Amino acid sequence: MMNLIEEAIIYATIMHQGKVRKFINNPFILHPMEVAQILSTLTDDPEIITAGILHDVVEETDGTLEEIKKRFGNRVALLVDSETEKKSENEDRSMTWKRRKEESLMVLKNSRDKGVKMLWLADKLSNIRSFTGLYLEQGEVFFESLHQPDPDMQRWYYQSIAEILEQDLSKTTAYREYINRLNTIWPGSVDTEMEKFKKYREVSVEGCKMLGHGAKGAVYRYDNELIIKVFNENNSFHDVEQEITLSRKAFILGIPTAISFGIVSVGTQYGAMYELLNAETISSCIARNPGQVKIYARIMANLARKIHSIDVSDDSSFPMVIDRLRAYVRGGVAYDDIELSERCLKLLDTLPERNTLVHGDFHTGNVFMKKGEPLLIDMDRLAKGHPYAELSDLCYYYVVLGEDDPSVVEDFMGFSYQTALVFFQEFLRYYLESDDDLFITEVGLKLIFICYVRAINRLHKTEELSDVARESVNRYLRKVARLLDRLETLDF
Repeated sequence: MMNLIEEAIIYATIMHQGKVRKFINNPFILHPMEVAQILSTLTDDPEIITAGILHDVVEETDGTLEEIKKRFGNRVALLVDSETEKKSENEDRSMTWKRRKEESLMVLKNSRDKGVKMLWLADKLSNIRSFTGLYLEQGEVFFESLHQPDPDMQRWYYQSIAEILEQDLSKTTAYREYINRLNTIWPGSVDTEMEKFKKYREVSVEGCKMLGHGAKGAVYRYDNELIIKVFNENNSFHDVEQEITLSRKAFILGIPTAISFGIVSVGTQYGAMYELLNAETISSCIARNPGQVKIYARIMANLARKIHSIDVSDDSSFPMVIDRLRAYVRGGVAYDDIELSERCLKLLDTLPERNTLVHGDFHTGNVFMKKGEPLLIDMDRLAKGHPYAELSDLCYYYVVLGEDDPSVVEDFMGFSYQTALVFFQEFLRYYLESDDDLFITEVGLKLIFICYVRAINRLHKTEELSDVARESVNRYLRKVARLLDRLETLDF
C-alpha cells in the first residue's frame, strides 16, 4: 500500500503533466518536488511534505481543494489552501498582483500552524533559487518577465515573508539560504546580524499597574506621566517602529491619538512609550463607574464615526481589512468544511468596497480619556474598508468572547460581562443613530456571523484541538451555517 507522500507524487505528476516551469522551461513537477525536498530538511511530518508536493495543484491545474481533502485529508488540504492565491475568473494577474499578495501575506501572518510557515519557506526558497540564477544572468531585465515587473514590489513581498517567518524558522538552514539569496538580489534587505536584537534603553515594568492587554501585548502605567505598551515576544522592533509610524500617520489624518516618542527594551521584549499624563483607559473608567456605561458608549461611537468619516482612497499603504476577515475563514472554517468556508467567503463578498479608514483593534482598552477627550493607541492594524469589520471586532470582544465564559470578557475589559453587553448595545444605537430595535438586531446578526467565524479561527490556532475545543468548534460551525441560511448580505 502506498504511503501518503508516494500517492501525492503520483497525483501531482499526473495533474502537472505537460506543464513547464515559467522562465526555465523545466517540467513543472520538478518545482513541487524541490519544495518537498526542502521541507524534508525542516520536518519529518508526512502531511506537511505531502502539502509541499501538492501546493500548486489548485492554483495551476483544474484540481480542487475538495478532491485533495478527500484523497489526503483535512490538514493537507488546509496547508495547500494557505499557499493558494484566490483569483477571480478572467482577472488580469498583473493588475491584481498587489491585492493577491497582501491577502496571502495576511493568511501567513495570522497562521499559528508552523507547517504553514514551513510550506511557505520551502516554496519561496525554491522560487528565489530560480530568481537568483536568472537575475545574475539577466540583471534588472529579468523582472520585466514577471506579473509584477517592479523590483521594489517584488522586494517588498519576499522581504515581508522573511520578516513573518523569522521568529519560527530563523535558525534553519533553509531560512538562512533564503536570506542570503534575498540579499543577493536586493542587497541589504535583511540584516544577517539579526538586527531584531537591537538594543534600546532598558526599562522594567515590574510592580507597574497593567492598564489592559490584548493580542499583541499589554499596556502598563510606568509613572504619573508615562505609559508603556509592551509587545509580545514574537514581535520584533520592526513591529514597534511600524506602530509608531502609523500613529503619526493617523494623527495627520485627524484621529486623536497618542504618539509614542520612543522604543524601549523590556527584558527580551520591546515596548513603545507614550506620554499620557493622568490618563486612563475607558475600560478603567467603566469599571470604576459602570452606571456611566452609556456615556462611554456614546464617546466610543462618536470616535468610531470620526475614524470612519476619513477617506484614504489616495493612500495605497493601508491594507484592505476584508483580507483579515477572509483570513479568519481560511484559518478556521476551512479546516472543517471547505464548502461552508466558500459560502462564508461568498457572503463576505457582499460587503461593498470602501476606502474608509478603520482602526482594526477598536475597543475600550485602547482608548484613553485625557482631560475629558478620547485618545487612541494601538495603530498597527490601521486598514481601509467597510466599517463592518470594526463593528464586528466590538461584537467579538463584548459579546461572543463571553458567551461560554463571561470571565474572559471580564478579565479582558475589567468590567462585568453584563456591563459589556449593555455597552455594545448602546454603542450600536449611537453609532447607527437609530432606536429601531429590529434594525439594530439585524445589524447585530450580521456582525455576529464573522465573530463566530473568528472564534473558530482562534480555536484552530492550537496545533491539536482538545475535546472541549472541538465541541466548541462544532457548535460555532452550526451557528455559522444557520446564519448563512438567513443572511443575504452583510452590508448595512
